Amino acid sequence: MAGSLLYNAFSYAAHAMIHPTPTPPVTVNWTEAGRLRNAYWLPQFGKPPKRIAVADDTLGADAAYRLASQGTAILWRGDFHNGRQLLLALARRADRKSGKDVASTANPAGTAEAFHRHRMKQAQRSDLLNHLLVEAAPEFTLGLNRAPDIAEACRSALGSVPAPFLLPLRALQGFIGAHEWFRKGVPVPGLAHNIHVPHGVYSPVRGEYLTLLWDAPLPSDRLAFDIGTGSGVIAAILAQRGVRKVIATDVSHRALACAQDNLKRLSFDHVVELQETDLFPAGSSPLIVCNPPWIPAKPTTPIEHAVYDPGNRMLLGFLQGLPSHLEPDGEAWLILSDLAERLGLRDRTFLPDAIAQAGLRVLGKLETRPQHPKSRNADDPLHAARSGEVTYLWRLGHA
Repeated sequence: MAGSLLYNAFSYAAHAMIHPTPTPPVTVNWTEAGRLRNAYWLPQFGKPPKRIAVADDTLGADAAYRLASQGTAILWRGDFHNGRQLLLALARRADRKSGKDVASTANPAGTAEAFHRHRMKQAQRSDLLNHLLVEAAPEFTLGLNRAPDIAEACRSALGSVPAPFLLPLRALQGFIGAHEWFRKGVPVPGLAHNIHVPHGVYSPVRGEYLTLLWDAPLPSDRLAFDIGTGSGVIAAILAQRGVRKVIATDVSHRALACAQDNLKRLSFDHVVELQETDLFPAGSSPLIVCNPPWIPAKPTTPIEHAVYDPGNRMLLGFLQGLPSHLEPDGEAWLILSDLAERLGLRDRTFLPDAIAQAGLRVLGKLETRPQHPKSRNADDPLHAARSGEVTYLWRLGHA
């Protein structure tokens, strides 16, 4: 699952997300046409801006870049499509300023230092681009010329907002893009209907790992646990393969609602039982499947929980919980990329040691390689690691 968000960073969020305590919105103030104005700022957009300058189509890209670099947010009042062009111009200037990231050539095997340097540059770039803001009314309208209808996309991503609020134009574009993916759905070979995923739930847009689920021999068709179900796609594949009952868990209300919709559309809602719980349901099963986040690093934004598993929390929790939930002759399927090892974030002995320490043994492995464009993009700073990445389905049993 990690590669998807690294491939398409702003659109998709957490599968098995650990939700922080909700933070209420704050009010931000600015002066416009000689009047003091205010609006909400939602916590998911990061720290509220301290300074806001109002701008329109007369603002040039160089001047906008200077303002953003100095920490001044730009509230856009011009043409919507001109605002999008300004955002692209800011991105080009940010990329020129930082220079080409040569981490992959300087460290051809991939190192943790190169990875963290790349993340820092990406965070700095995102912070600068997020200084270009728009104002949305409570009913999710934009008072901008040629503005699109954003109501469905914002409602899907944010729910209801009771007052006018400011948001980065870049985030709004992410909501719109995610909603288009939601409407179209993601085709999954072997399933009768597309998987539809709203903003806030991990999407199987990069789905080569799903082929491993079709190929692995079923140890039983009686029962399976799907740990961290997200969109419900793994539970659906298990049901399609003939498993008579699947118990699928997640800690995210949003993920469970998404899974319920997908399973109902596929007519598997009578086969799959959804439970809101962290990791395992009660009892034991002859088959337990988990696709945890693949990268052991700290997420810096809510959507990064789809990729980053700080301290290997979910991975280790799954392995350590297996002995008490896996039936004596049962089998667990762990789906995990070796990207973390290739980036130097996890030693190659870590996973075999963790499996052994949990009282488990490896019964076999299936593997596949990524198909997404990043794996073939030599200009990607992490290309050295991505180009060799392998995703495994580890078949585990009691030692």
